[in-house]
Amino acid sequence: MSELDNYQSVWDAISDTPEQAANLRARAELMQKIAAIVKESGWTQAEAAKHCGITQPRMNDLLRGRVSRFSLDALVNIATATGHQVHVELESV
Repeated sequence: MSELDNYQSVWDAISDTPEQAANLRARAELMQKIAAIVKESGWTQAEAAKHCGITQPRMNDLLRGRVSRFSLDALVNIATATGHQVHVELESV
């Protein structure tokens, strides 16, 4: 039996590099914030998609947390389309 590896987050566990984990973490956080905006606005998926300039199936992917289907760049564009400004913050690890 081998020892279990300990990871700081699920992203660290499924990523090959710390850089890849950081990218996944940032995308997931941004997706959660966009989903919260959609919920707070009371939009249907179709309405949210229209506000964000994407298709309803794409909005469905976002709301279901399908991180691998979105680049950080695309998520910044979607967040901006909701009338919000994206702010990047760096923390020491």
